[in-house]
Amino acid sequence: MLKLLRNHAKNWLIKIILGAIVIVFVFWGVGSFRSDKGGRVALVNGETISVEEYKEEYDHLVERLRQRFGNSLNDETMKMLQIKRQALYSLINQKLILQEAEKLNFRVSEKELAGTIGGIEAFQIAGVFDQDRYRKVLQRNSLTPEEFEDNQRKFILIEKLRGLILGSIKVSDSEAMEWYKWSNASVNIDFVLFEPEKYKDIKVSADEIKIYFNDRKESYKTEPMIKARFLHFDPETYRSNVNITDDDIQDYYEANLEEFRTDKTVDARHILIEIDREAGPEAVEEGRNNALYILKKIREGKDFGEMALQYSACPSKDNGGRLGAFKKEEMVKPFADMAFSMKAGEISEPVLTRFGWHIIKVEKINEESTLSLEEAKKSIRKKLTDIKVNDYAYNEAEVVYDAAIKGDDLIKAAAEQNLKMLTTDFFTGKGPDKGIKHREKFASAAFNLAVMEFSDILNIGDGYYIIQVVEKIPAKIPELNDVMERVKVDLIKVRKDEKAVKDAKEFLSDLKSGKSIAEECKKFDMTLTTSGFFKRNDSVPGIGPEREIIEAAFSLSDQNKTPEDIIKGAKGYYVISLKERKDSAPEGFDKEKANIKEGLLQQKQLATFNEWLLQIRNDSDITIKKDFL
Repeated sequence: MLKLLRNHAKNWLIKIILGAIVIVFVFWGVGSFRSDKGGRVALVNGETISVEEYKEEYDHLVERLRQRFGNSLNDETMKMLQIKRQALYSLINQKLILQEAEKLNFRVSEKELAGTIGGIEAFQIAGVFDQDRYRKVLQRNSLTPEEFEDNQRKFILIEKLRGLILGSIKVSDSEAMEWYKWSNASVNIDFVLFEPEKYKDIKVSADEIKIYFNDRKESYKTEPMIKARFLHFDPETYRSNVNITDDDIQDYYEANLEEFRTDKTVDARHILIEIDREAGPEAVEEGRNNALYILKKIREGKDFGEMALQYSACPSKDNGGRLGAFKKEEMVKPFADMAFSMKAGEISEPVLTRFGWHIIKVEKINEESTLSLEEAKKSIRKKLTDIKVNDYAYNEAEVVYDAAIKGDDLIKAAAEQNLKMLTTDFFTGKGPDKGIKHREKFASAAFNLAVMEFSDILNIGDGYYIIQVVEKIPAKIPELNDVMERVKVDLIKVRKDEKAVKDAKEFLSDLKSGKSIAEECKKFDMTLTTSGFFKRNDSVPGIGPEREIIEAAFSLSDQNKTPEDIIKGAKGYYVISLKERKDSAPEGFDKEKANIKEGLLQQKQLATFNEWLLQIRNDSDITIKKDFL
């Protein structure tokens, strides 16, 4: 097992181990699964996975990944992550696990279910389950109690099965020590970097260029290009046509009053004396005494912000304890109740929440307010105007489009409305060089059209377009003369790389024959660098996070100081030689033992459960709808 763990070690390994189980269960899914409805996407040992189940799991998975990746979760990332496959396999795995739990006669009693749900903090007020809060939280997440409780039953069954499979897995002190020694050993290496770009005297003949081009013609193939004409219906050009009356504004205001209402907020600072959630009465009282001591100092004239910086356990301490303005429901109840009962400038007595003791200073109270019609008039006028100008633009586009469809002539339809069509130069998938704001969106639409075909009415970000493709130039292999310089540059780059490889291999061969690394550096006019000590999970000083170099360095010994071959890195080709090895200091083991054992246990459990699940999958009858993935 330790060999397996080592082979998969990375410089953030322990952190990844602790998160791995969570990620796996994200992909297995514990979302809302309902009874079979609609079409079928898969059968798992005769049990249906419906389209509705799949869609729900897909949506849940996208939402989880969006929370994880934020704005970087674009279409390309989703395609790379194979989310469609992940969602389906999540459902398949869950079906398999629950089927195995059923075979073992696992059951979830009402008492177990109630205990699990009652222990979820989101449903508690002051540490006690609250039925009204439970229903409100579920409602905000578009779940009924029946759906949520069904999910929880399945989750408990999965946990029971995991407990059965993984309960006997242990990590011994000797395993932990072996891991500690392996991960904390360090090495110091000498290295020489052969950078291709340093070779400046490379020359290539016309015949070499020709041969190189003929062997790689496809890589020089041009991109397809098209020329298009288009009509742009820019909403801004219709702004002078719009007249928003006072009656329009009043009607909108009265129909959308919530839009202009601002809830009451409190702007406050706080100092948090943190207390462990499992702490006993003595620790709670000690925390209160500490809070009272700080409060006394503040009331004697100490600056609240300075005391927050010195004593608070909240990250807001770096900003003097400032929390900014918040609504009542955004804070835990005891804190919110106190803050919203205070006046501006007041400092509270210590308040106990599940996080610890708080001292609150209210800076400002922003009372609930509603913008008057007069105050809202300007923003409403702009909003209604924007809507109207967009309507104008679309309606004009629709008139031209309908006429063009009827007469199969876009140019004539545009002329009838006194509109001038614009024509682009030839462009690639990146879009026209000028005249178009959202170039790639324009290109994407245009490339989907046949020659002389015109598009539907398109909104590509700055108004509406109708696009007609005039001419297409397909991708083609150019004549050598047209790309001569580019081919020459590419060939010289290849020759530089070949020269660097040749010299690096010769250098390494000389070292293996017993020659001095310092002498070889003089011979090749290269610089010798010593890295200094680094561990397996470190970057190599002077080189960076080159995993292949790190693995090679730790494979060296006093008997074999150099690796079998040169190593390709980001900057070029490396020849390395072991200078010194240092074992880990055993006195540090006791401090790290608990974390190491926890990390190894998590990874052992993950590997064991995955192996078990793979075996179950192999022994099961799983049918996926044809062409679904």
